[in-house]
Amino acid sequence: MFKLFRFIEYVYLVAFVFFLYEAYAVWGTEGKRGYLYIFFAAIALFMFFFKRNFREKMTAKGNNQ
Repeated sequence: MFKLFRFIEYVYLVAFVFFLYEAYAVWGTEGKRGYLYIFFAAIALFMFFFKRNFREKMTAKGNNQ
């Protein structure tokens, strides 16, 4: 189960890179859409660290029992 959680963490990193690329690609032509992609990239990065922290806590809790 924890392998699946670790995989999902990296999906968020891939989404982060994708949204940064899209923001860069549309920045010159559609400025407001670029801000939206930057917002989504920030959310994806936050979710990566949140899920990582949660998984590490659950792993440590499982090792203590």
